Amino acid sequence: MADNSRAAEIRSGIKAFLKERFDTKAEKLAPDDPKYQALVEQFQFDTWINDAARRVGQLQVVTHSLKPIHPDAKGSNLYAPPESLHAHNLVGSHVLSADFAGDVVGNAAALDVYKFLKLQFEEKSLLERALENDSDFAKALSDNPEQAQAWINAFAAITEPRGEHASHTRGKQLYWLVGDDAADLENDAENFHLLAPLYATSLAHCIFQTINHDRFSEEAKETRKAKREGKYAEQPVHSYPNLAVQKMGGTKPQNISQLNSERGGNNYLLASMPPSWNVRDIRLPMKVDSVFKPFGIFYYTGGVKGLVKDLKQFLETNPSTDMHTRDLRDDYTAMLMDELALFAMQMHSLPAGWSANEKCELVVEEAFWLDPGRAEEDAAFREARNSEEWADDIRHRFANWLNAALGEKLPLGDVEFRHWQKTLAKDATHQRLLDRDRRWMESLMEDLHNLPGGDDDE
Repeated sequence: MADNSRAAEIRSGIKAFLKERFDTKAEKLAPDDPKYQALVEQFQFDTWINDAARRVGQLQVVTHSLKPIHPDAKGSNLYAPPESLHAHNLVGSHVLSADFAGDVVGNAAALDVYKFLKLQFEEKSLLERALENDSDFAKALSDNPEQAQAWINAFAAITEPRGEHASHTRGKQLYWLVGDDAADLENDAENFHLLAPLYATSLAHCIFQTINHDRFSEEAKETRKAKREGKYAEQPVHSYPNLAVQKMGGTKPQNISQLNSERGGNNYLLASMPPSWNVRDIRLPMKVDSVFKPFGIFYYTGGVKGLVKDLKQFLETNPSTDMHTRDLRDDYTAMLMDELALFAMQMHSLPAGWSANEKCELVVEEAFWLDPGRAEEDAAFREARNSEEWADDIRHRFANWLNAALGEKLPLGDVEFRHWQKTLAKDATHQRLLDRDRRWMESLMEDLHNLPGGDDDE
């Protein structure tokens, strides 16, 4: 072998790997045993490398595999390292780091070849060196350049699919709409792409390791203990509610893949369910002249009260008048708009006419806003509601309430008042609600007008 220090170190590492494997297999054999002598021959450097280059064809390094889709599927698997994938904002294999774990599929009896290719030298695996056609790796393998190149080519091919890309009858397939008309079956080849999903095995392994660390590591245990005892901890607590486990491979997880075997066949499934809707008790706003007084106390205490508190604390820091400050302030007010819209919709869900109760002391504009169904039965209420511009008064009252809630220590005045008022006026959700109420009233009036005995029937 050529005198090259880096190549010599690589060859030395390979010899140490072969000696360790030989010692394991020959541990219980006597030196005069024919099987021992056969092992000696098998683990000669050139002999083992040549055999490994032959057997590597029984394996494929992959990042996306087919067998997890169905264990009997025999189609193509893919090796797509993160840097080769399109970077987008969703979680996918492209977010994996450079030291991601590649998986191996194929003949489990040849997995020792993959362990060989995973050997590290100067933070780079032998597989990476083979894929880069590394000259030092070639010199470490053989003094014969042609022989060394043939072996490197064989090892590098472990990432390539065998034959043409193909799916399988036991694999999954789905049609993905890419055209404009899903019903245009005559041109379905143009309107649809046929996709064959693969399992992102490298990403699944990273997720498995992350979740296990967050659940079972000593750091996680100490952090949860600190939380229970109300103490400070440098690390956050991570929880994964409703976590499920999918078993792959049964009693032989290695038949699915190497990484699946390392996980014992366990693959985590994160909960993908709609949120549980917590129905909040709706209190009728009785014996108050404005709903904005109890809005931040009785209704949505955890939401409105917390948002107002956070916004107030932020403003009390006297932030600079830059884009960041304006954006953060607008985020807070947008969340308040959402809470107010939800409050109004829940009020609308109450039986129509609740504002006619003698205990209801709301100003009439707020009754117009929160009890639109009353107009269906109460002609006087309907006429008054239809004739007044009560929406402006609602915005005025909201601005007054928020200004008062924030202004205990803050120099808030007319400018801030106009900002809150304008924000509510521009809020799309509230505008839709007000427009819906207006359209509902117009429709109702038209229906009543067309009833027998209406204005046309004298």
